Amino acid sequence: MTLPDHHLTQGERRVRSFHPHWKRLIAPFIALVLIAAASGVALYFIPASWGDNALYARIAVVVVALVLLTIWSFVPYLKWKNTGYVLTTHRFTISTGVLNKSTDEIPIAKVNTVSSDQTFPERLLGCGTLTVESAGERGEIVLRDIPKIQDVRTDLFRLVEDHSDGEIDGR
Repeated sequence: MTLPDHHLTQGERRVRSFHPHWKRLIAPFIALVLIAAASGVALYFIPASWGDNALYARIAVVVVALVLLTIWSFVPYLKWKNTGYVLTTHRFTISTGVLNKSTDEIPIAKVNTVSSDQTFPERLLGCGTLTVESAGERGEIVLRDIPKIQDVRTDLFRLVEDHSDGEIDGR
């Protein structure tokens, strides 16, 4: 996913690789359904008695629907699909961007604190906010909508502990 295997260093292995939680796609999906329904209704109610103007009105409805679908459904989906998190034995990589790519890497050795927060709905969905405090320039990175938050937190914490103990993969 966002970190190809040939970019891993010697002895480094992928522990977990994931996108943000699917709940980020709920609003774009609702927008898709509403725009499709509204444009279908608009196309149905344009009277044929308008002659050539009916054709122009239908084209305008389709163009507006496509623009709205692109802005409210397709772009959020692309952002979700092109946001990825990779946890390896040596680093935690956060990659974002559709046309421009931005990648942040937090070396496991620099991680000081790992914490998570979940609201009640997030607990039901199994996602949450992960906060990683590091000794780097940015200090603290807050990652929202992390799926299986407790598993990710546990894996990250285990890797930090193993690294501080001088172990690799529990050895």
